[in-house]
Amino acid sequence: MPTETATTGRMGALAASATAAPALPDTSGYELAPPRDPNGIGKYYLGRQIAHVMGHEGADWLERRGRSQEEGTDQLLKELKLKPTDVVADIGAGTGYFSFRMARLVPRGQVLAVDIQPEMIAELTANKARNHLTNVRPVLGTASNPNLPASAVDLVLIVDAYHEFDYPREMGRAIRQALRPGTGRLALVEYRAEDPDVPIKRIHKMDVAQARKEMAAIGLEFAGTIETLPQQHLLLFRRP
Repeated sequence: MPTETATTGRMGALAASATAAPALPDTSGYELAPPRDPNGIGKYYLGRQIAHVMGHEGADWLERRGRSQEEGTDQLLKELKLKPTDVVADIGAGTGYFSFRMARLVPRGQVLAVDIQPEMIAELTANKARNHLTNVRPVLGTASNPNLPASAVDLVLIVDAYHEFDYPREMGRAIRQALRPGTGRLALVEYRAEDPDVPIKRIHKMDVAQARKEMAAIGLEFAGTIETLPQQHLLLFRRP
């Protein structure tokens, strides 16, 4: 049986060894660094700088006249191929521009209109009453969790918002868990970074390669790109 002195010596050696051990590499994909673009938050995910979030003060821009023509919103809704019974989640719903349009396409389903800003949830609730659409449910999410039911959503739609997520990995994983296994789809809409003629700041655009890399990191399969919109990619991913 070792003496107390010997035991204490071994404990000290173990402690010293643990202290000297190299730190495990960070596999989260995040990096903090000075912002390369002043419109970014100085946080990077898989090499992409995250953009500042548009606050509720910009709500009028979401409902601007001419948006339908600029973005081809009717074409986008057509490309989603929604079924009347689908459960759809609109992440970063804002005022509900897409939520209320999708609600009419899923009369026997439901639209979960998710936003992290209480002011936007209040606007959604007021718009729901004005539109008399009972199948829209405003949902207050957090920066890392959209608070969606597990394995219950047929389609998640994210329009021009993903690039502003403070925690894209955590949000992505939560979205993946919310999609129905085998059939649940994510429709990611982002301005085309590959096209310099799209009049949007570079940090508010995404290219296909970056989007595919980030979705693959959370376990979503690439299902295709639809390029019928005037300025944006429509990227489709599937939960295996």
